[in-house]
Amino acid sequence: MVSPAIRVAPSAANRALNLLRTVQYSHPPNCPCHKNPSHHHNHKQTSSLLNHVKRRMSTPIDPSREKEYAFEMAASSIRFGPGATKEVGMDFTNLGAKRVCIVTDSNVAKLDAMKQAVEGLTREGIEFTIFDKVRTEPKDSSIKEAIAFAKPYKPDAFLAVGGGSVIDTAKLMNLYTVFPEADFLDFVNAPLGKGLPVDRPLLPLVAVPTTAGTGSETTGTAIFDLVSKKAKTGIAHRALKPTLGICDPLNTRTMPSAVHAASGLDVLCHSLESWTAIPYNERTPRPTNPINRPAYQGANPISDIFSLAALRSTVKYLPRAVHDPDDHEAQSEMLLAATLAGVGFGNAGVHLCHGMSYPISSQNPGYKHAGYQVDHPIIPHGVSVAVTAPAVFRFTAASNPDRHLAAAEAFGVDISNVKRESAGEVLGEAIAEFLVKLGDQPRGLKDLGFKAADLEGLVDGTIPQQRVLMLAPTLSRELEAERGELRGLLEQSLDY
Repeated sequence: MVSPAIRVAPSAANRALNLLRTVQYSHPPNCPCHKNPSHHHNHKQTSSLLNHVKRRMSTPIDPSREKEYAFEMAASSIRFGPGATKEVGMDFTNLGAKRVCIVTDSNVAKLDAMKQAVEGLTREGIEFTIFDKVRTEPKDSSIKEAIAFAKPYKPDAFLAVGGGSVIDTAKLMNLYTVFPEADFLDFVNAPLGKGLPVDRPLLPLVAVPTTAGTGSETTGTAIFDLVSKKAKTGIAHRALKPTLGICDPLNTRTMPSAVHAASGLDVLCHSLESWTAIPYNERTPRPTNPINRPAYQGANPISDIFSLAALRSTVKYLPRAVHDPDDHEAQSEMLLAATLAGVGFGNAGVHLCHGMSYPISSQNPGYKHAGYQVDHPIIPHGVSVAVTAPAVFRFTAASNPDRHLAAAEAFGVDISNVKRESAGEVLGEAIAEFLVKLGDQPRGLKDLGFKAADLEGLVDGTIPQQRVLMLAPTLSRELEAERGELRGLLEQSLDY
């Protein structure tokens, strides 16, 4: 646990900047020319006159500037318990499935989770085929290979057994089996793809996670590397979410310590980012049809409950799960935390850590993580999101100091005498100390092999991630200013 005696002494310049940012975002001035329209969690209703001024009065109302007024809560059905995997065959019988495509990877294919799944389907007399070539951290080419396998088999249901890469791949196999005529980019998030809504139901998908990190068993999001653009992207729509997630703690006991750490860091950032995302009723544009309401909607009263609970559990149990392979209680609690965070971020969304993580992973200069048995360089997703976290939450704290202080308190910091303008420094330091104590973590982008000369490419790869950047508090909406802020965050993340 982080020492409760942490007191950070930022430089005079940083202290002044933090104070100015806190004043700007927490107490915006009444002058409509200077009032910050992106004020985070400012729930006071502005007058209709001020709203007119912000719309420049002389121009008609622009529907694209209309703020959201509602949020939706969507998550997969979840079954949690040791040994629950053996029920999966009965689940497919109950769903009326006759022909199942099992999706996994070459490592998980050898584990007991797959054995339990295969035996379950066999007992029920359900026909199945197995695709076991999922790529860890998928590329568009590996996704297309998987889709090409599924289409001619014409399954009536899918079963994913594995980590987030497996579950995400299964989601896209399901999508493009139901939409065989679609171009691959039709549903990919704009601006890299067309971002079309999914307007017909998909086939049943049961997800059995074998890692405790992505929460993919709860969400309608699937992520992959679009190689031609040198950036990760994906497809996000609530129709993609699994029909059922079977969270069996027995299935995570085979994870190496380094994989526990990397996947757990994804949980950490899922919870922190969704907890600090802009509120749902500050997001624009308001959808003209509910089918266009995005899966990532901004922080809301329901997602907040899941996100904060997941953060507290991760701080408590992740170090135990990493440091003691026989601590099955901690492993079980981390699987539950991953699922809780999945419900939270699957509806609220994530922002800067994830937005910058996608080019960090896809532009990997050659780093190969020791905990993953793969034949290619890999920066695990959890590592790529956590490496910028100290800088990110120093930056976003001015949007809502109280919320960032609550996050710091979850790390064990005594916040009773911390000034609100110091919230970012305190939370950033608490995150950095947590990462250091976890052990064997890269201490910034330099440890992943990146140099200062690489940062412009990382900025270029982050800019298209508008699906998540739009949820980032305090981030400028003017392109050049946004680029400058992202560059600054990446520079600060070179080492910590």
